[in-house]
Amino acid sequence: ERAGGERHSERDGEESPAPAGLRRSTESEVYDDGTNTFFWRAHTLTVLFILTCALVYVTLLEETPQDTAYNTKRGIVASILVFLCFGVTQAKDGPFSRPHPAYWRFWLCVTVVYELFLIFILFQTVQDGRLFMKYIDPKLGVPLPERDYGGNCLIYDPGNTTDPFHNIWDKMDGFVPAHFLGWYIKTLMIRDWWMCMIISVMFEFLEYSLEHQLPNFSECWWDHWIMDVLVCNGLGIYCGMKTLGWLSMKPYQWQGLWNIPTYKGKIKRIAFQFTPYSWVKFEWRPASNLRRWLAVLGIIFMFLLAELNTFYLKFVLWMPPEHYLVLLRLVFFVNVGGVAMREIYDFMDDPKFHKKLGQQAWLVAAITVTEFLIVVKYDPNTIMLPIPFFITQCWILGILLIFTWTLWRTKAEEG
Repeated sequence: ERAGGERHSERDGEESPAPAGLRRSTESEVYDDGTNTFFWRAHTLTVLFILTCALVYVTLLEETPQDTAYNTKRGIVASILVFLCFGVTQAKDGPFSRPHPAYWRFWLCVTVVYELFLIFILFQTVQDGRLFMKYIDPKLGVPLPERDYGGNCLIYDPGNTTDPFHNIWDKMDGFVPAHFLGWYIKTLMIRDWWMCMIISVMFEFLEYSLEHQLPNFSECWWDHWIMDVLVCNGLGIYCGMKTLGWLSMKPYQWQGLWNIPTYKGKIKRIAFQFTPYSWVKFEWRPASNLRRWLAVLGIIFMFLLAELNTFYLKFVLWMPPEHYLVLLRLVFFVNVGGVAMREIYDFMDDPKFHKKLGQQAWLVAAITVTEFLIVVKYDPNTIMLPIPFFITQCWILGILLIFTWTLWRTKAEEG
């Protein structure tokens, strides 16, 4: 991760420490001996040569199969790979540079490809869009029933003499460690305990509110508040905050690998290559002014919308929860979410230096909106199912309280 005042070198991919006058109080001080090795060079000509050799081989030495569907798939994949090769070597660098700037440029290009894929799906009919998923995996395109997590909600079931705690063990599936790991990573992205807890609790309220639309939102009360909020999410947030504390206290002193005399030091330096180059502590301060308050509300809203898209997308596109595409989407957001949050924070915290929203943040916002539009188009009947009156009253009350507080803050600033 780079400090806000640093400049990223286009020549070698490594950054120089920010001058003390430009470094914010929440940024760590960095020492770097400036070693420039083969690892940090751009290798644009090398990549171009390898890419050209591959294309020459396909053109001159490989016989093209007489299979239109196969050639279409391979042509699309090849086009994406060429775009990724261009992006990895030529795209603009973002705020992160470890383990290597090319790694983050790769995910930036994957973000572009994913958004283009979503746009393509959005412009299809519902039938054609679901049929297209069969070209990715022939097992897709078939309606799948959602699992109901409700039912018998007794923690201790006296009617089952063999195992009265069977309801708890039934809920202990692969999603339990996924919840913990997910919130550990989200905490590293958001870097604020209060925001993480608000998003965690708010999502459980959303599940209560929308369980009439998606059956798998119907969970037992103890599954919502004990297993999810307190155990899985809470433990993930706690471990994430401990990691943030270590990262904020860690010294950021970098030496070239060949300048370190001992093998132990070299191994430690290689391991630390996968940690941030520098560190910025996020201080969101939503109550400090109206701009920051609205920005934090927007971040929470987009976070919750992205979470809901996970469930609604697999529902409308008929993807089972364990399908590899669902997992790949989560891996994708793990890699792009941290960059997007850093760019959003820089844009909000230092608008004089960061005059426009970062490229990854812009794309992630576009992806979140596009996913939601696909859900609306592909199954408007589910989305438009009326929310129970009592739940509607609760949400109206909450929105009114937020709106009232926003007006009060606006008048307080004017005063």
